[in-house]
Amino acid sequence: MQDTHGEPSGEGKRRVVLVGIGGATCSGKTTLAKHLRNIVPHSVILHQDDFAPPQELIPVHPEHGVQDWDAPEGAIDWPRMVQALREIKRTGIIPPEHYSHDHLNKQKDVPVEDATVAQWRETFQRIEDEHKKKGEILTWVFVDGFLLYWNQEVIDSLDVRVFLRVPHDVLKQRRHERHGYHTAEGALWQDPPAYWEQIVWPAYVRAHARMLGGDVEHGRPTDAVPGLVLVEGLERSMGATVDTVCARLVQAVQEGPES
Repeated sequence: MQDTHGEPSGEGKRRVVLVGIGGATCSGKTTLAKHLRNIVPHSVILHQDDFAPPQELIPVHPEHGVQDWDAPEGAIDWPRMVQALREIKRTGIIPPEHYSHDHLNKQKDVPVEDATVAQWRETFQRIEDEHKKKGEILTWVFVDGFLLYWNQEVIDSLDVRVFLRVPHDVLKQRRHERHGYHTAEGALWQDPPAYWEQIVWPAYVRAHARMLGGDVEHGRPTDAVPGLVLVEGLERSMGATVDTVCARLVQAVQEGPES
């Protein structure tokens, strides 16, 4: 399923910029990715959730006896995701056989000021025009995911790495307010009792402690995820977050491709 905002036209060398938008469940990463897609021309979103294994292959937690959709080892089909990122980096196109079920999950609308959107659209249109004159077609791929910085091959594939950090209590409240999540098969998954406390939060801590100096709530980024842009989700409005990330995208494209 294509998730696009325009298609590049004309001839030229294609440059694909992969932008990671990571964060815990309910941190606002998908909302941010959709705002960026709305702003940046020739951009698509790739949702990490779409690389979850079939429901029958999700492992059962050895202590709590429920399916564990959050353990980094089993929650994502890593070889399939790595292969998809390589192909997208090469072609700039999400494979036509790729199916996304993101549209089944409702997200709260968190608006961004019209002036902010207009300003950055103008900036990225100018960047696109400049690159076209040089014979280069820019394609942006926003990769959002709750385990985006667990797998080294995924980390290495990303040109820009962003992480939204939101405190434990806020994440817990947001998760409990959600009606559930749709799986790749379209089924609705609803958290069993104490799932957040027993499964979700411990898995989040284990998956992110190393990249945040051992303290996911207050730690600073380490070299585990080079160049990480850490955004404190409650300290900034969505508009301010868009400003921060868009400024980093401009910097990345001006720096040129990583060697």
